[in-house]
Amino acid sequence: MSKSSQLKLFSPAEEAAGYLNSQHGGFFSILANVNGTKRQTSHRLNQLPKILELVKPEQDTWITQAEFFRPNRRVVNLASIGQLFADLDCYNMAWAKGRSPEQLASCARFFIEDAGLPPPSVIVFSGRGLQVKWFLTSALPRQALPRWNAAQNYLVERLIEAGADRNAKDASRVLRLVQTVNSKSGEVCRVLDVTKGDDGEPIRYNFELLCETLLPVSRGVIEEAKNKRAAHGLKLHHGLKTDGLRGFSGRQLAWDRLDDLRTLAGLRGGVAENEKTVHLFWRLNFLLLSGATNHKLMYAEAAVLAREINPSWRYRSKELMTLYDKAKKHAAGEKVEFNGRQITPLYTPKNDRLINLFGITDDEQRQLKTIISTDIARERHSKREKERRRANGAVDRETYLEAANTKQERAMELREQGMTQKQIAEEMGVGLRSVKRYLSEGAKSVRITNGEAYAL
Repeated sequence: MSKSSQLKLFSPAEEAAGYLNSQHGGFFSILANVNGTKRQTSHRLNQLPKILELVKPEQDTWITQAEFFRPNRRVVNLASIGQLFADLDCYNMAWAKGRSPEQLASCARFFIEDAGLPPPSVIVFSGRGLQVKWFLTSALPRQALPRWNAAQNYLVERLIEAGADRNAKDASRVLRLVQTVNSKSGEVCRVLDVTKGDDGEPIRYNFELLCETLLPVSRGVIEEAKNKRAAHGLKLHHGLKTDGLRGFSGRQLAWDRLDDLRTLAGLRGGVAENEKTVHLFWRLNFLLLSGATNHKLMYAEAAVLAREINPSWRYRSKELMTLYDKAKKHAAGEKVEFNGRQITPLYTPKNDRLINLFGITDDEQRQLKTIISTDIARERHSKREKERRRANGAVDRETYLEAANTKQERAMELREQGMTQKQIAEEMGVGLRSVKRYLSEGAKSVRITNGEAYAL
């Protein structure tokens, strides 16, 4: 890889292609300042090039950095995300005073290298600060959001000295669109710096390999430790966990529980009138626990979740005041004591409570990921073990017995035809000892009485 020696002028569509895929079926959003009023519009991804051609360069304009499955950029609607990024408000930093945009980009590269981070795919001048982006080889699905958040949080924290904005790291973030003006400075947002890959395009990173650099403890180390605990019959007891046989990190569990409640509503054909508030409350609680949003964005996410539950429902914000207070304390790192442990102020219910609260049947649980009883968890574990044994060449008892009986019957049949044990072994392609066992077991399993055979 190498830095471009002669930087070409990136069009809005070319820069956006680094993290949005016009071949996907989801949506992206544009936020524009029209006569002093910010207006947001959402469009299908297949319209991306056309829409960006219509953007007015003289208007402040922002674009989503991720893709969404509904025409709304709230994180609950996230479909996928194809990059990591940091928004550097370097205009507030002493080291940036008096420097040109190109000099700012050079300084940013120094900070990035000093932080032990890989070179960014692109560095964009936003008109005052910098947008630093690491494109991924393939977009991450929404299920991977908790792990993306972990990598994103670590990356931003490493760049705080460079001016990284802690409040601009969520997956629903909009950043300035290149080739549009920043009215606060009169400067045009543009790509300043590119790290090229072997194909001559901005470099892309494999997310898992990138995590080996960004995350203090890699997935491999975590899995190795987990396997060692399992080998010694140990369980890890901290934070959130399932009561079943598969462990989840707290944030991933919360995100999956949110998905489970949405799936449950789909299985039931919607949410009953008397369950709307409880659905909204718990979905939002798990969204906050997952780290995908915080108390500052909570009500915006709640409005989207409420419309999803019932498009005509206008929930009252005061119903969420207690949850907001807990989310604020959670964001501040406060803890509460429960059964002698220090835990988050947000709610961390056990599966049994959720199953009883929502009246989730066994059949419904079988279609959920995490909100399952101990019995269903054991059922899944047994199924996984059976599939694992089959993959390793083992067969279940029923299949084994059926095959054994078939071989016994074949050996007995050949014996009745007058073949010797050696000839039977050659015919069946087995050893002589196996033939003797087949004939012995076959003779024991059949009793000849008055010319009729009865299985014992």
